Amino acid sequence: IMVTFLEDHGTAPWSVLHPFSTEDQAAMAAMRAIVEPNKGRLQGTAARSPFDAIMERVTAPAGVVYEADHVGGIPGWWCRPEDARPHHAVMHIHGGWFNWGSAQAFRHLAGHIAAQTRAAVFVPDYQLAPEHPFPAAAEDIRACYVGLTERGLAKIAITGDSAGGTLALGLLAHLAANSDGAGKALVGGVALSPVTDLSLSGESWATRAVADPYFTKPQATELVRSYLHGHDPADPLASPLHADLEGLAPIRVHVGDDEVLLDDSVRFVEHAIAAGVDARLDVWEGMVHGFLGGVGRLAASNEALQFIGEFLSNRFAE
Repeated sequence: IMVTFLEDHGTAPWSVLHPFSTEDQAAMAAMRAIVEPNKGRLQGTAARSPFDAIMERVTAPAGVVYEADHVGGIPGWWCRPEDARPHHAVMHIHGGWFNWGSAQAFRHLAGHIAAQTRAAVFVPDYQLAPEHPFPAAAEDIRACYVGLTERGLAKIAITGDSAGGTLALGLLAHLAANSDGAGKALVGGVALSPVTDLSLSGESWATRAVADPYFTKPQATELVRSYLHGHDPADPLASPLHADLEGLAPIRVHVGDDEVLLDDSVRFVEHAIAAGVDARLDVWEGMVHGFLGGVGRLAASNEALQFIGEFLSNRFAE
């Protein structure tokens, strides 16, 4: 059942609210009991190992093989399904608040996208803050995309989660604004709980402050400060919410209803629709940040992954 009503934002024909299934409620309650005591504690570079350990626990998909490589000079991992379509690829940009995360830790999550789309997925290891602040990550992502086009790939999709969703949307906006031919292979993009406003001004930082079991505003403020290194958060290159989205490739955005980042997704899709973009927002009731990592255990994760696979498969088929 899909309901086109978005809490706090009224009815929006471009948004879908997916109800919280009974089967997921018990699983989410158990998860919250484990993670909430550590809410807001992941800080600085010391959090990299525990963060990667969390992502390594994502169930490995069947029939996907992994291979280290460099694309456009950027290291990373290929996730190749057995039935991969030739000449098609997805670049998945991992999350971690610009300070954490690695291609290896996110390979299983990306592998599920590969299996669903029947396309090889490359996960770049872009440079992290604070050692490499803005715009190093965005420059690495652009170099990696160009590297994919130089390999002769005919169709490329961009996906990203959390901070990776920020970088994915930023790349899509860059390609829409620059008609240098690099965007010809681009078919569309998917962002999972992206951070679109690095000033952290969305209402859900307050309305979802209790519901979100992971993040606090002081924690996020420090992580963003580390990344921006004094740069203006209103710069469209840093915050895709402020970018010119005219001509943006078709996009789908998925977010949990219990996330402090909910409004970052809502406002971005509103902005995209106003610019004439083929865009849709899927809000998952009862779900938290990174819920796609629950694939195989949560019905919402499995369903969201199916939606993502169908959207990208349709984009590849056009």
